[in-house]
Amino acid sequence: MLHLTGSFETPNASKYLGQLCKHFAHKIEVTHRDSEGTCVFPMGNATLKADDNRLTVEFALDNQDHIEMAKSVIDSHLERFAFREDFKHMNWE
Repeated sequence: MLHLTGSFETPNASKYLGQLCKHFAHKIEVTHRDSEGTCVFPMGNATLKADDNRLTVEFALDNQDHIEMAKSVIDSHLERFAFREDFKHMNWE
């Protein structure tokens, strides 16, 4: 199992977490409450967490081939949701 973590410094972390979970719930299994959510993607599970100043996404991926796909799924959606903040991509590790 590979682990991938991304973070985005923003005062709107809870808002974006909610938007992501609500959006993804139309297509995949999602659980969401307060400042945490879990998304069951085909390439692996993602845990989303929000605090006052940061949104964090932690992926547990099946294989290395899914790393870029996982980044792209989150980054492309946040680019639309966080357009007022001129979002480009999360800081991935």
